[in-house]
Amino acid sequence: MPDKILVTREIPDAGVRLLKDFEVCVLAERPPTRDELLEAARGASGILSTATEKMDGEVMDAAGEGLRIIANMAVGYDNIDVEAARERDIVVTNTPGVLDETTADVAFMLMLAAARRLGEGERMLRAGRWEWWGPKQLRGLDVWGKKLGILGLGRIGQAVARRGKGFGMEVLYHSRSRKKDAEKELGARYLDLDDLLRESDFVSIHTPLTDETRHLIGERELDLLQETAVLVNTSRGPVVDEAALADALQNGRVFAAGFDVYEEEPKVHPKLLDLENAVLAPHIGSATVETRDRMAAMAAENLRAVLRGEEPKTPVEP
Repeated sequence: MPDKILVTREIPDAGVRLLKDFEVCVLAERPPTRDELLEAARGASGILSTATEKMDGEVMDAAGEGLRIIANMAVGYDNIDVEAARERDIVVTNTPGVLDETTADVAFMLMLAAARRLGEGERMLRAGRWEWWGPKQLRGLDVWGKKLGILGLGRIGQAVARRGKGFGMEVLYHSRSRKKDAEKELGARYLDLDDLLRESDFVSIHTPLTDETRHLIGERELDLLQETAVLVNTSRGPVVDEAALADALQNGRVFAAGFDVYEEEPKVHPKLLDLENAVLAPHIGSATVETRDRMAAMAAENLRAVLRGEEPKTPVEP
């Protein structure tokens, strides 16, 4: 009898094809309810999850003692209780490296769109309200030559920095540890968080979600930004206090923001939805055909390796 693998959402065929030697249970495209997830997990030797499913001890116990791996089709793994998995000798893996450039593209896209008021202008045009060109109409901010502050200079942060260098931007960064090689390669300058927020014209967030980074950017931090600053978040929604951000945008304390992630996805703070200076995308950071194929394949390869008694390619350390 082949091992059972639960795939918690419909994923690209590039991943499913690699699991043909197993008994595969694929749930729907929409996120499963908690009860659906617990029921489907029963008897699974491996689970291929996405960032939207909470993988805690309850799910692991529902699967039973035969569960050997949870392969997350995402770089972040804050949806998985890694410690609970370790206690049960369950391997946890993620998909780092394959989506860095794609997510960096979206971060820079949001930066440009927010600075140049693209969303506001498109809505005006589509609604039939664009009646003439005018010298003072929809004036935004230049991006080239400005100071780009990167919060979290990991792989994605460095990819954004390289794009910034292409726009002649000065790269500033704050990270848990100094990145000397990246400083040399990118000419990046390390600052503490407060100084980075004060100096930067654009701030792009690329930190994981942990207890320490939850609401890392709140009212106090937003007040440190220049009134002409643009804030971009493609990391995890709860890193930013959305209510405080909405107030800062509405009151003109921050020029604009571009967001791809939210505190309570798919819900978005209602005040943000009403603001013209908020560019909002539906979590599309890795959403290209090529990248999602690579993510699905990597998660499947990790599953296959562990269930065959081999080492996974990208294990998460507790």
